[in-house]
Amino acid sequence: MTIQFVRDLAPDPEKKRGFRKALAITLAGNTLLAAGKAYASYLTGSAALYADAANSVSDVFYSLLMILGLWLAMQPPDLSHPQGHSRFEPLVGLAIAAAMGIAGYEAGRTTISRLINGGAAIDPGLPTIVLILSAIIKAGMYAAMMRIARKLNSPTLKTVAKDNFNDVLSSSGVFLGILGSSLLHPLLDPIAGGLASLIIFNAAFDTAKENLNFLTGAGANEEMRQQIIDTARSIAGVQNVHHVMTEHVGPKLVIDVHINVDGSLPLNQTHAINDDVIHALEALPEVDRAYVHLEPDDWQD
Repeated sequence: MTIQFVRDLAPDPEKKRGFRKALAITLAGNTLLAAGKAYASYLTGSAALYADAANSVSDVFYSLLMILGLWLAMQPPDLSHPQGHSRFEPLVGLAIAAAMGIAGYEAGRTTISRLINGGAAIDPGLPTIVLILSAIIKAGMYAAMMRIARKLNSPTLKTVAKDNFNDVLSSSGVFLGILGSSLLHPLLDPIAGGLASLIIFNAAFDTAKENLNFLTGAGANEEMRQQIIDTARSIAGVQNVHHVMTEHVGPKLVIDVHINVDGSLPLNQTHAINDDVIHALEALPEVDRAYVHLEPDDWQD
């Protein structure tokens, strides 16, 4: 008899292709934008544009973290991690949140300094071109990343997609601040930088909260729990589902379900029901693995 110590789970080729595509889009797009915004900020002296550039530099940093973290997450199970390496993915999400927080701090620090010094009227010519291009590129990156994230059910890629959307909002606010500094009052430039800093901090907080839930074993929400119950009940031979326990192990759920079946059925039939329930539950994109406990008729434990 062979005793299995490691889950028999080969890396998903489609998931590997999706991650590689997402990494290429993220690294190339963020590097281009960071360089362009940093150069424009240096030429114009805009505090708002500096804040946006700091955010883009942090995006490049987390792009590099993604390459390492997602590569680790895709490694097959081994004796050191018999359930796989999926917990590295939300760990990358926390690192991304930290990078965003540093960018928010740097943007806020510069904004406060410029506010104290009274701000400056910024010529909107070059910043307008850079920020419009940035918004267009980031909107395209958001759409591409969200499509890949939903296909792969990846919380890290969903976090990156949301960050791209926040960057569109941030760049739009920076543009209005720069334009306002030229037409209305110089202080509107650092004020826009401050708003960009707040957007970055808010995104960092949401990212950290979500990924901490994945790492600390938070359970599924009520909608997901009901979906699990409905899926188990849909299998022929299942009379009732009376116990459901869920927890995140990395970005996906491990579930423990107790079901009632006809107690007079032979073992081979109840075993087939058990397997059908497991297969149906593990087909849910949010579920990594399911454990099913069979009990007779109306037994409740």
